Amino acid sequence: MLQGKKIVLGITGGIAAYKIASLIRLLIKNGAEVKCIMTSASVDFITPLTVATLSKNPVSIDFWNKENGEWTNHVDLGMWGDLMLIAPLTANTLFKIANGCCDNLLTATYLSAKCPVMVAPAMDLDMYAHPSSTRNLEQIQKDGVKVIPAQSGELASGLVGQGRMTEPEDIFEEVKRFFIDGNKLAGKRFVVTAGPTYEAIDPVRFIGNHSSGKMGVSIAKALLSMGAEVDLILGPSKQEIHHERLNRVDVKSAEDMLAAVQAVYDKVDGGVFAAAVADYRPKTQAAQKIKKKADSLTIELVKNPDVLGWAGANKKEQFLVGFALETNNALEHGKGKLARKNLDAIIINTLEDKGAGFGGDTNKITLLEKDNNFHNFELKSKDDVAYDIVNFIANKL
Repeated sequence: MLQGKKIVLGITGGIAAYKIASLIRLLIKNGAEVKCIMTSASVDFITPLTVATLSKNPVSIDFWNKENGEWTNHVDLGMWGDLMLIAPLTANTLFKIANGCCDNLLTATYLSAKCPVMVAPAMDLDMYAHPSSTRNLEQIQKDGVKVIPAQSGELASGLVGQGRMTEPEDIFEEVKRFFIDGNKLAGKRFVVTAGPTYEAIDPVRFIGNHSSGKMGVSIAKALLSMGAEVDLILGPSKQEIHHERLNRVDVKSAEDMLAAVQAVYDKVDGGVFAAAVADYRPKTQAAQKIKKKADSLTIELVKNPDVLGWAGANKKEQFLVGFALETNNALEHGKGKLARKNLDAIIINTLEDKGAGFGGDTNKITLLEKDNNFHNFELKSKDDVAYDIVNFIANKL
């Protein structure tokens, strides 16, 4: 399953380090080659002898071996791996990799790594929830690191909450998914729309909606993780995403978004249209800020261009997926939109479901195909929802 895959495993000084023996056994049993780097603090929780015996490779801890004077080449380690995995990732090491600190062999190897990096945080719940940890996790994700979120449960402190390292079996599944999915969409190109559109009333006011862009950005990340090239057309959003195969175009209005889609549409193999495009815009935009004078103000609205409708009408061989966020009769409305827009599939969600909709970190969807087959998914993180959608697309292609 992982035959011949090379994994650099970084182990830091958290109590969860004792579980890493099980992870190493799973990786080796499934054919991976594993080289381990331990921080000096981690040896208090699991012995280098145990790690070396299970991994079938010497363990690296320091920049040089004090017994024979040999230098441990962190550059070679960084170039050797097909994947670098840090588990557990403590708050201390999280801070270091988020800020480019390079004071031990593990962080030096991280900075030298040419391969994708995956981390499994583990810390007490207050540490995990602290604003500094949140910022650092966000930063490493912007840098392209895959974070396996900590789980909720009983912690070493005796408290109960989020902070437990994901169990070794689940980390192994993430690693397996990475290698299985990594080339599913290699050579394919997709356009993804995400976020809201802002339709100007005057230089300071606009008509818009509450879309954050999180769902569309998660879809772009999932496509990239499966090897695709992505043109992300992103409305006003605070979401960050960086990747060598990503072409990001920031837009404001529906007309801007349509123009950006039209510029790439003939070059793509598919599209996922997750943006919440405003249906209407002001007929005229005031040149100056409108002053509050009268007791009422009437703004005449006109229809915006239908970005998804244009994509469906101009579809050739592209595999086209749209979104329908509804407040009632979700399946019925979704079926109608699927047909009208000439889609291959539509993702339906409804504000009637708790945890679905704008702004949050979770979503609950129904995936409806053009042959009326539908697939219901439970409430999940938007990253996991994105994986389900993109995996469906990859299997269809």
